[in-house]
Parts: sequence; structure tokens; C-alpha cells
Amino acid sequence: MSYNNLKFPDESLFLITGGAGFIGSNLCEAVLKLGYRVRCLDDLSNGKISNVEIFANNSRYEFIQGDIKDFDVCMKACEGVDYVLHQAAWGSVPRSVELPLIYCANNITGTLNMLEASRQSGVKKFVYASSSSVYGDGELQPKVEGCEGKLLSPYALTKQANEQWAMQYTMHYGLYTCGLRYFNVFGKRQDPDGDYAAVIPKFIAKLLKKEAPVIYGDGLQTRDFTYIENVIEANLKACLASSEASGEAFNIAYGGQVSLLELYEILAKALNVDIKPKFAPERPGDIKHSSADITKARRLLDYNPEWSFERGILAAIDWYKNNLSC
Repeated sequence: MSYNNLKFPDESLFLITGGAGFIGSNLCEAVLKLGYRVRCLDDLSNGKISNVEIFANNSRYEFIQGDIKDFDVCMKACEGVDYVLHQAAWGSVPRSVELPLIYCANNITGTLNMLEASRQSGVKKFVYASSSSVYGDGELQPKVEGCEGKLLSPYALTKQANEQWAMQYTMHYGLYTCGLRYFNVFGKRQDPDGDYAAVIPKFIAKLLKKEAPVIYGDGLQTRDFTYIENVIEANLKACLASSEASGEAFNIAYGGQVSLLELYEILAKALNVDIKPKFAPERPGDIKHSSADITKARRLLDYNPEWSFERGILAAIDWYKNNLSC
């Protein structure tokens, strides 16, 4: 992996919020493999303890069950921490339309608590998950930082607010912050269950069961599907980036474009399944097309993603075959 040779000070402690979730648990695993200490904070409202049980006997791993909406919990979690990888949030655009107050509390207030706790605790670097949803209805393709459109969901609003708060903490308090605008991340341990599950694990799980997945809209909408290893690289390199990156937000993707219909055909062929998908009305807040220009991340973070969509999807399929009971 492109991050295997990255070096941090000996005994560095990483706090990974939302560490029992899909992205968070993969980050925990990667940091532990590099030989550094990990403190995982998760309230288990979305994450699963089963995602991190494999680390329980590692002397460099610590788990705190707690809520980022509780400032005292955030302060406790930040004690002695060098790097914060803030992944804790509620995802899903459609669910945010239904539950705007919960999204504001979790995603905005929770992130502000973590920023303040990091400032007070002397954290060196605060790297946080933003989202491609901040581009809203902007028509420019590929998406370029600084060319955002009108926000289309409460979820997108929370991510934009996080970016603005992070910038304030860099401007006024000197806290190094770095926002990573993830583009449709997929990979091992991503939950396929529930109404708000991401499309790739949901499609794979349905096809493994010989059931027809549902495509919302006409299926011509496109996404820059991004394998989890690229996201790990971005988080770790953001921790080592120069002060020029502080207060900024970066597109994190591979830089491609795949329609949902193309995705479905690729998965059906790989799984040797001949089932026609079902179609349903498009969901409110969904962006029609989304692909990323990653020039800024290449320049300031030395981000050089190795995992193409084609390579990543084969790895993901293999993982789900071996870990889903159908």
C-alpha cells in the first residue's frame, strides 16, 4: 500500500472517532498495522462492535464507548492524543431529510465538540470526514474545490458547516485541520443492511441471495466510487501534510465515473447472476452526477491513489463472498 512506509513519531496516539464504523474500523486496522497506538471512540449507534473485536487483544488498542455530543466524553477521548481522525457522523442523504435535528446534533455539534476538545488537548492534527455532497447541484464535472453549488440535503449542510467550523479553528486557534471530501467510499466491512445502506454492498448482498436490487431513478446517475484503501492513504497523508493544507478541504476519490447501471452489470457478471434490477423513483437530495478532480489533494497531501474502481470492486466482491451468510 502507498501508506505502508509512512513514518510518525514513536508511540504516536491516534484517536479515531466512529472507529467501529466502516471507514473508522479500516483506519483502526491500518494504524495498528503501522505500529502506532489507536484509541477508538464510538457510541455504536451506527458502528458495530463486531467491526473492532479483532483488535481487542492488541495492547496498542483502546476502545471508548461514548457520544461525541457529550463534550466531557470528547475531552476524555482526546487526552494525550497526537492525531484525530474524525469519522463519527450520521450518513445517508435520504435519512437526513427525514431527521434534520438528529443530523445537526450529531454531525455539527458533535464535530464542534471534537474540534474544541482537540484544541484544548493540544492535538497536533485534526483530520475529518467531509463529503462530495457539499457540491450540491453544481454542474461542473469533475468536481473542483471552490466550485460548489446549492446544497441538496441536510446531510450536505452538516458537512459544509463542519468545513466552515474547521476553518475557524485554524484561523483563530491555530489548530491544524484538514477536511476530506469522500466520494462514494466502498470496501470491506461496509454494512449491506438497512434502508439507507450504500449501493455497492446492498447490490452485492442482494445478488448473492439471488434477489433483484432496487435502483432509484433511471440508473444513469454516475458516481466516483472510491475504494477504502485510497481513503486510508488520504487520512494518513493528511496527518503528515504541511501547514499549507491546514484549514483546507480536499476531494478524495480515484477520479472516475461509473453509472449505477454499469455498476449493476459489472456486479452481476462478476457474481454470475442473471437478474434484472427493480426501479423506483429517485430519492430526494440525490446528486445526479459526481466525479472528482483530485489535483489539489495530489499537490498538497501527496495523495496518489493506487486502487482503481475495477481493482477495488473485485476485492470488495471477494470479501463479501467470504463474510456474508446468504
